[in-house]
Amino acid sequence: MKLDQDLIHYLTKEDFRVLTAIEMGMKNHELVPAQLIQSIAKLKRANTFKIIQNLLKHKLIMHKNTKCDGYALNYPGYDYLALRVFMKRGHITKIGSKFGVGKESDIYLCETPEGENIIVKLERLGRTSFRAVKDKRDYLKHRTSFSWFYISRLAAKKEYAFMKALYERGFPTPKPIDYNRHAILMSRVDAYPMTHIAEMINPKEVYIKLMNLCIQLAENGLIHGDFNEFNLMIDDKENVTLIDFPQMISIDHKDAKFYFNRDVQCIQKYFDRKYNMIFEDKPTLDNDVQRKEDIIDIEKEENETIELIQITDQQNQEETKSENSHEEPEAEGEGGDQETEGEKEAQEEKEQESEAEGEGEQHETDTQASKFKTRKVINKEYVRDKVKIEKMRMKEKAKYKRNVNKAKNKGKKKQANFDDYL
Repeated sequence: MKLDQDLIHYLTKEDFRVLTAIEMGMKNHELVPAQLIQSIAKLKRANTFKIIQNLLKHKLIMHKNTKCDGYALNYPGYDYLALRVFMKRGHITKIGSKFGVGKESDIYLCETPEGENIIVKLERLGRTSFRAVKDKRDYLKHRTSFSWFYISRLAAKKEYAFMKALYERGFPTPKPIDYNRHAILMSRVDAYPMTHIAEMINPKEVYIKLMNLCIQLAENGLIHGDFNEFNLMIDDKENVTLIDFPQMISIDHKDAKFYFNRDVQCIQKYFDRKYNMIFEDKPTLDNDVQRKEDIIDIEKEENETIELIQITDQQNQEETKSENSHEEPEAEGEGGDQETEGEKEAQEEKEQESEAEGEGEQHETDTQASKFKTRKVINKEYVRDKVKIEKMRMKEKAKYKRNVNKAKNKGKKKQANFDDYL
């Protein structure tokens, strides 16, 4: 689906409230019912329905009415939630045109408040060109059920963590700025993909740089896993920049040798096909790699990603609650003080009454509990609907009895006419 770059400026707070409500509801529901959206967003029923129709019009959400009636997010709606966070944090002001398309991501140009161009990468796991995630990625581990949005969030967090760790240690990568949900914000590199380059001035030097880069990654405990001409960028001075990190694995992985040899073979095939270069030998993981300190612990990082995603979900819930509250903080503070004073007075009165009458306390607590229960149950719309249903049932019963009586009367008349005839 195409992303409308200007639509985000026309969406209101209520639109984003409904989008976040659907996102929160999708944690436990495949399709989120309209009543749950209304309760989470804390909007009126008519207003919620109007907003849902507007979001359906722009294809930010989808509606299904198969086994149950409900709504779910589309990737454009998920994109707007992440981009809005970047705008709130002051990273970007505008969204530009599409800069690139991959099998598992879309890349867009964005503009900063200073007028600089940066890149936002939106993970798109689950599209038809890349659905074999269980076989090609280790995001799920032993899980059987999953959501494409959740996997995209894991991929974005993993790529951001690797990019940040590599950039801080001097590896040639884009500068990571921020990430949210399935979106990564990074600096723009003034270079070209290696597949788009027709000729190189010194292809041998570039080949040596790439082999050294592959060995340096392995010495720091990492293997890229997709080290080819599509994930390498070269500028006018033939400096190499490495991109695309979600498939990185540790050197302790059971298939580490296979992936390392595959990365080396991809580069050798490219230079052999395009520049007719002949290679006598190739670097191996056992002989040419002298392991140093690991840049990042992958298992620890994956556990931290899940914890961090849970924390961000809690923060999103708190933000929606704060947005939904229409009262000012000063008024809340004054009301809280009044409530605490009133509670103290009530407690003192209860203590005095308990000293005077011991048996009266049990009766009062029972009545309070019953009142509390009735308060929970009472809901005007629910009661109104229930009364309507009961009225319809009474009418149906009355119709049924009327029809039965009519049938009986008809039978009696027929018998009387037959007797008279005889």
